[in-house]
Amino acid sequence: MLEDLVVPSSCVLDLGCGNGRFLLPLSRKYESVGTDVSATAISRARSYLSKNSSKDNLQAECLVSSINSLPFSDDSFDAVLCLGVVQHLLEGERQMAITEIKRIMKDGSILVIEVFGTGDMRYGGNEIEKNTFSRKSGIIYHYFSKEELSSLLCGFEIIEMNDIISEKIFGGKPHRRHHIRAIARL
Repeated sequence: MLEDLVVPSSCVLDLGCGNGRFLLPLSRKYESVGTDVSATAISRARSYLSKNSSKDNLQAECLVSSINSLPFSDDSFDAVLCLGVVQHLLEGERQMAITEIKRIMKDGSILVIEVFGTGDMRYGGNEIEKNTFSRKSGIIYHYFSKEELSSLLCGFEIIEMNDIISEKIFGGKPHRRHHIRAIARL
């Protein structure tokens, strides 16, 4: 995903890194940092990295932080991965997150962002904003169209944007998963 766009040893941020599953492969090529709002997720990411990278002596820094208040200086990163994060924010928060992402990215850097699309099987429920739903767990789910994601990425040059459609079987029945992935340059 980044190999053709970002040179080795560049500084890459995995924003919303969760348990660190992308940090390990990123750390093989890049100076990698992961952040997540969940202290539990960061603990798991550190453990995962420690357990799986010891023979390669790979390291990635892991920090707890909100996407809307990142603990980095302006122009810190050559690339940012933001996979499955922005969809959990309300409209104003999504705008703030993109502003914060732009702040920490160097000119010419790359953003890879992936969000739920409106064709996803989970679309619907208790709507609190247009295409935004609150689940019983309290977790927010926003479902994007390509046009909306393009609009959110105003100020970026969109290199590519693709629908990612897959089928999952639940209860013996097929269900459609829909994600949209964009690669953009600041």
